Amino acid sequence: MKILQVAQRATDLQRATAFYTTLLGQPPVASFDPPGLVFFDVAGTRLLLDRAAPSALIYLTVPDVRVSVATLRADGVVIETEPHLIFMHENAALGPTGTAEWQAFVRDSEGNLVGLVSHLPPE
Repeated sequence: MKILQVAQRATDLQRATAFYTTLLGQPPVASFDPPGLVFFDVAGTRLLLDRAAPSALIYLTVPDVRVSVATLRADGVVIETEPHLIFMHENAALGPTGTAEWQAFVRDSEGNLVGLVSHLPPE
């Protein structure tokens, strides 16, 4: 079993599409307007931007959360929580063994909270 799709509220589809295109580094794979749906492929899981969806808290992996936050900050994105170490992965239960899990939280163009996660070598 795997997660097929996550829906995220997007009151302004054009603005939200631009935000997620930049964040994900890729354009949407499909859009239907009406009724107001935009789909991105995130490693095999569909991210649906939908005018009618509730807000969801999604977590996206990025190569280095510290670099991503710096880039997003320069683009004027609201940073809710700065990059910080969550814990070390002593085994592979939640992530790659021996890595440090870093997270930060930003607001997307629609006001939704988005978590950014990196698994980095210990410092």
